[in-house]
Amino acid sequence: MTAPSSVTQLEKDGTTFHVIGTAHVSRRSVEEVVQVIEELRPEVVCVELCQGRYDALTQENSFRNLDVFKVVREGKTLYLLAHLALSSYQRKMGQALGVKPGSELLAAVEAAKRVGARVELIDRDIHTTLKRTWSNLGLWKRSMLLSSLMVGFGDDSDDSDDDDDKKPGKGGKRELTADDIEQLKEGKALSEMLDELSRALPEVKKPLIDERDAFLVSGMEQSAHGARAVVAVVGAAHVPGMRQRFGQAVDREALARIPPPSLLWTIVKWAVPLLLVVGLVWGAFHSDNVSAQDVVMALVLPTSIGAGALTLLGGGKPLSVLTAIVVAPIAAIHPLLGTGMVVGVVEAWRRKPTVVDCERLPDDITTLRGFFRNPVSHILLVAILSGVGTAVGMWLGAAWIVTLL
Repeated sequence: MTAPSSVTQLEKDGTTFHVIGTAHVSRRSVEEVVQVIEELRPEVVCVELCQGRYDALTQENSFRNLDVFKVVREGKTLYLLAHLALSSYQRKMGQALGVKPGSELLAAVEAAKRVGARVELIDRDIHTTLKRTWSNLGLWKRSMLLSSLMVGFGDDSDDSDDDDDKKPGKGGKRELTADDIEQLKEGKALSEMLDELSRALPEVKKPLIDERDAFLVSGMEQSAHGARAVVAVVGAAHVPGMRQRFGQAVDREALARIPPPSLLWTIVKWAVPLLLVVGLVWGAFHSDNVSAQDVVMALVLPTSIGAGALTLLGGGKPLSVLTAIVVAPIAAIHPLLGTGMVVGVVEAWRRKPTVVDCERLPDDITTLRGFFRNPVSHILLVAILSGVGTAVGMWLGAAWIVTLL
């Protein structure tokens, strides 16, 4: 067969690997994937999915059994919010182009079943990728990313903007077309996009692209087991890195490991309680001008105000705001307790999300109005903002205590 331009062929130990670079919202990618698999009839078909993402794509109501209380208690609110933001962006692109995100991956699985090929999920677990990405960012970049997540949910789809405003040259955003998506799969455009990502967010590119390139290509190679032909269906952005790392040894265990908290963050978490103790001791034994009450207030006021204000800003229930005010100072001196965990549980108890709310989540998050309307996404936002408010208050409180010493 004459391979499409999106197919890269690699050879190793008698196995030919056909790597198809796709766009996750491209109808042409769906057609190419099916064509290549049906013509080659490979023994193995690898797809850029982990088990979690595969379940989300194949189960129509994948959010039906979402346990919001469990997500909050386990401190996974931010990771779920990031996953929702990425899903929202892809769903909106898919709606504009009439293609469900990940359709080419599902098409690959179905085509593999028709030709009797073994299906291999070769991507790293999505939660591991998000956690490694988060740990790679500094405090400022984390704040910027959190803001970007909110912006990522975009404008409401039912806003009554004039069509002319979305056309080129009218001052609005130009509508995305299928040709735009296909151009991103081309070598020059893809190289420029990756170079720009490397310059703008190298901390994000490493875990999100580079590490997964290595994980994907090693998974693809391991899946062969002496097969004559292997087809791998992956996002086009991964193809250059996979080609570069092909045949190289990859430590998959290291790439799948959840990194421990950074030393700086560990120091910060324990610095505030230590400063409080030092301040209390200093006020009690070495200073006539500083009382224990002054030191305690320097911690309580900033953390309580910060957590309460951001919880209120996020639309938290009155009881959640009160909880944030009470819990924040305790969380500041107890590194193992998170304000967001407690506030999130209270908010979930007050909002009482239903199975229907969970099922509506994928559609609701495509608009900002729907994001705030859905109890599940609103709970996540309130939990995260209460934690951010506590963190800001901790920094201010620590600086206040220092001025008292």
